[in-house]
Amino acid sequence: MGNARPAAVWSAEPETGKVPHVELKVSTRSKGGRTIMSLGGEIDLYTAPRLHGELGTVLSAGHVQIVVDMSDVEFCDSTGMNVLLAAHRRAREQGGDLELAAPRPAIRKVLHVTGLESVFTVLDDPAATAGQ
Repeated sequence: MGNARPAAVWSAEPETGKVPHVELKVSTRSKGGRTIMSLGGEIDLYTAPRLHGELGTVLSAGHVQIVVDMSDVEFCDSTGMNVLLAAHRRAREQGGDLELAAPRPAIRKVLHVTGLESVFTVLDDPAATAGQ
């Protein structure tokens, strides 16, 4: 068969085989009785443990009204969604709530496709909590 092509080789980085460095930036502040957790970067298999730890610390301290500002989150896979869902469940069990603010269109699509948009309260703007 004269039309055979060589197999494609896919790697994370050309010729190194290493996974590119991904980062998740997390900052937390209090505002009007709520904890605002601002995230930036990517939430995936590699960064989800950090998010899990940060949310766990906030919840363990008794801060159960949480708004997660996702305006600077570029990517979130199922691992990240599961961390957010577990924290949402825990906040609810403690009489609070975890809301998502300003997710980018790609993340809104994930919320829609998975049905999680009916689980989370999704705010268009993290500043929307200022008056509450």
